Amino acid sequence: MAEAAGNTRKKHMTRRTMVVIVVVALLSFIGVLIETSMNVTFPTLMREFHVSLTTIQWVTAGYLLTAALVMLASAYLKRRFTNRVLFIWAAMLFIVGDLLCATATTYWVLLVGRLIQAGCVGLSTPLMVNIILDVVPLQHLGTYMGMANMIILVAPALGPTFGGAVAAFASWRMIFWLTLPITLILLVIGVRVIEQYSPTRHFTFDWTRFALLGVALVSLIVGLNALGEAGGWRQFLIYLLVTAVALGAFGWFSKRSHRILFSLAVFRDKAFLFSFLPYIFLQFANVGINFLLPNYVQEVDGASAFVGGLILLPGSLFNGFGQPVYGWMLDRFGGKLPLYLGDALFTVALAGFALWGTSLSVAAVTWLYLIFAIGRSMAFGNSVAYGLKKIAKPLRNDANALYNTGQQVFGAIGTTVLAMMMSSVNRPQLTHGQNAAIGSRGAFALLTVLGIINFLLFVKLIHTTTPTQ
Repeated sequence: MAEAAGNTRKKHMTRRTMVVIVVVALLSFIGVLIETSMNVTFPTLMREFHVSLTTIQWVTAGYLLTAALVMLASAYLKRRFTNRVLFIWAAMLFIVGDLLCATATTYWVLLVGRLIQAGCVGLSTPLMVNIILDVVPLQHLGTYMGMANMIILVAPALGPTFGGAVAAFASWRMIFWLTLPITLILLVIGVRVIEQYSPTRHFTFDWTRFALLGVALVSLIVGLNALGEAGGWRQFLIYLLVTAVALGAFGWFSKRSHRILFSLAVFRDKAFLFSFLPYIFLQFANVGINFLLPNYVQEVDGASAFVGGLILLPGSLFNGFGQPVYGWMLDRFGGKLPLYLGDALFTVALAGFALWGTSLSVAAVTWLYLIFAIGRSMAFGNSVAYGLKKIAKPLRNDANALYNTGQQVFGAIGTTVLAMMMSSVNRPQLTHGQNAAIGSRGAFALLTVLGIINFLLFVKLIHTTTPTQ
């Protein structure tokens, strides 16, 4: 009788935990949906606010960078605050940012709203993974990570199509008004169901090192963005120097500080290093190409914003809904199959983009993106899940903070670099669309090289030994 009651309680707790994971993942989903929805509205926003492409892309790049800075502190936040408190803050930041963006009358108000809203993803995404790490056995980690990632990664499938449709048939402001009631509902549910699975303690946060990393990251992105302007090399070198100095100071303080941010010991773990690098390169490619392709078909093929969003839909659906299958592949067959196969599909698709980059039709872009998305999503989530399986347990929260921070930073860098490359060609004898096509081809070639590098890193990861837990 007692054993039966215990089993019933265990099943109830499992169902409740799944509800918690779903609610937190849905909040992250809304944040990613907003992020990717805005990509297809760039031409509209450029006309309305009278700003350039390199300026308007900060709506996405700034969002990703701010989320990265919040995620940087997630290891500290996990140890210091309860899951419920972190969830409430995430939802409230989204709501405040949503209202600012929906009512923005200038570009700068829109940008501030986006930066506030980014705190939602910065808090909720690490929170979701930390809850999974608290309650899920390692042998099922791939499957559960896949299920959670499915909810988040469906957002890129719906985001561009949703944003394109809203911009075409209503106003881009409706993107924010339509997501507001959903967030309010999630807030009410989350307050009721979210539990605490590990004790919290009072720590003193290392504001000095956090500020130094913030300066380094912002300076790097601003410097890269300056390359897109005329004569921007001088500014880039100045910002690069600031980045180097800030990182040097961060390293100096790290040797002397006893306050909590994250443990640098995680960088000495080979499993982390060989999973972290492919993970951020995959994110660089994904966010960058999700920005590039909708603008490519609008600028080169003359397609509408709605079509620009629609081309990503088939691939992104496989990206999102395939996550449980890809996670199961990892748990069932190990790392080789999903990592090697995923990277191969990813690289082949990018090579196709590079080969035919000056004359891609809307249909060709759609098919190649489908192959790209399947391969990228197969390798992306599994690089983290496989890495976490091999990383020593005391370092997993720190690793999770850096995985999430890295993917946001390199997403911002991807958008900045690919926007710069797309607009880098300016031959007077060619049309604007032809110049954009040539610039895009160079971006596709760069991403193909990253795919080859990732394969070598995955080989290293597969042959890394698992520590005794």
